[in-house]
Amino acid sequence: MAPRPERGTFKFDKYFLVMEALRASGEPVTEHAPEPMPREWLEAVHCPDYVDQVFTGTVPRDKERRIGFPVTSHIASRVRHTNGGTWLAAQLAKAHGYAANSAAGSHHALYDAGAGYCVFNDLAVAANRLIAEGDARHILIVDLDVHQGDGTASLTALRDDVVTFSMHAEKNFPVRKARSNLDVPLADGIGDEAYMATLARHLPALLDDVEPDLVLYQAGVDPHEGDRLGRLALSSEGLCTRDRYVIAEVRRRGLPVASALGGGYGEDQHEVAARHARSMLAMADENRLQGGFTPA
Repeated sequence: MAPRPERGTFKFDKYFLVMEALRASGEPVTEHAPEPMPREWLEAVHCPDYVDQVFTGTVPRDKERRIGFPVTSHIASRVRHTNGGTWLAAQLAKAHGYAANSAAGSHHALYDAGAGYCVFNDLAVAANRLIAEGDARHILIVDLDVHQGDGTASLTALRDDVVTFSMHAEKNFPVRKARSNLDVPLADGIGDEAYMATLARHLPALLDDVEPDLVLYQAGVDPHEGDRLGRLALSSEGLCTRDRYVIAEVRRRGLPVASALGGGYGEDQHEVAARHARSMLAMADENRLQGGFTPA
């Protein structure tokens, strides 16, 4: 945990509360501590000058405003570890079918700047390294956060071996959308039934067309009807249905899937954390049902 920055509105305490909720659930959970993401792995995706600014605590104020908080030495250490967590989750998923990073999903971070509470883009960095290391040939990034995964789309736009899919609220942040391989914008107020019908029209066909070796899933819970920054209306049950569906579609094809936490916002941080915990536990349970793998 990094100390709360002196400036900015982002509430970092939800991450500790997510772990508390997982530990209190009574479900079998194995915890793994990631190593910090090596600098050269970050520089393979992000501008080396920007990476240096983060590492040395010299991110310009205008870039910090775009991120939403000051990038202190504690924040720099934290984001290196959360990026390492998505890499580790992918490695564990290859062994167990499914694994979750209880942080990250930082899909707004761009080449030379962060944005929208995101410093480094763990999804793009992990995907790049998995392919560079020969752990995968083709990766599909499924982004169901309420906000479009603009940074991920931009950072992988010229690649044929990383495919991005974003299903998001059309009128939500960011105002200027990037171009994913497949974008599905949703009207305000869509609930469980319409949301799931839309997802079912796109995800199975995309999996069959792309034939990825591994799926990275940005499992933001901000499509929830009670989310402070969302514009959709999924119920708590609808979110779990969404997450189980993604895992089921991926796992029945024999593919590993690693999830990252993504967005979730509200005044009651315990409730937001509970949504994230329920999401991860539902996905782990679906993995057991689909493949008989031991969840990581």
